[in-house]
Amino acid sequence: METPCQKIVWDLVPAIRAGLAIELVNKGQSQATSAKLLGIAPSAVSQYISGKRGYRIEFQGETKGLIEKLAQDLIDNKVDDFVVRMCKICASARGIESSCNSSCGPEEKNSE
Repeated sequence: METPCQKIVWDLVPAIRAGLAIELVNKGQSQATSAKLLGIAPSAVSQYISGKRGYRIEFQGETKGLIEKLAQDLIDNKVDDFVVRMCKICASARGIESSCNSSCGPEEKNSE
């Protein structure tokens, strides 16, 4: 049985990366530059663009807009916290409220 976390790691995150890679290349960035901006291997960008990776989800609406905005901000060097932006895209795709600030996931509570 696949857990929701597995679904996010295996399907959603690669689809978001694919969306970003495609958007960066569509905006005129080379695959090598796109890879550097995303912090991934150029071969991964190639696989995202060719549909060999991250092809299971096609984003629409708000999520697509967030991906397009992040891609442009990466090009313009206007991204302060990539992780937070990715979390917001993920939350949008999952249809949940994002409470990300500087880290993802719930804060740990000390048990006494």
